[in-house]
Amino acid sequence: MISNALEEYLKNMYILQKQNNEIRVTDIANKMNCSKPSVNKALNNLKEEKLINYETYGRIELTKEGENLAKKILAAYDIGYVFFKDVLGLDEEKACSEAEKLKSALEDETINNLAKYVHKVLDFNNLECGYDINKEKCRSCARISLKGKSIK
Repeated sequence: MISNALEEYLKNMYILQKQNNEIRVTDIANKMNCSKPSVNKALNNLKEEKLINYETYGRIELTKEGENLAKKILAAYDIGYVFFKDVLGLDEEKACSEAEKLKSALEDETINNLAKYVHKVLDFNNLECGYDINKEKCRSCARISLKGKSIK
């Protein structure tokens, strides 16, 4: 289990990799509004956890385990955000803040059940994807179906 701070680094690294096809210390620092030494410390901690491959001044790559954990972190955040914003009707800032707290506090089974509830309430039942936080496909189809829907 890694800290919330390391989860944030991992999540942002995954996003940067998807956006830019590479991960650079400078990009991580800019995205997270932190210093390069802070990024390097986090990178070394993530390397010790075998979540990234990294040599100082070298290429940064997520391991398969790191990529899977980043996807899981994003999925947990997304389902929490959708629940708080579109089911409970919280404003954007509060929904983001609450989703951030939720993602680390719940077990996979609980998040899966929350996702199924959100899908039902927002009429995503036609997805029939059998939501599982450990599978990326669910995150993508829920985002596509959510466009234009709100039950405030």
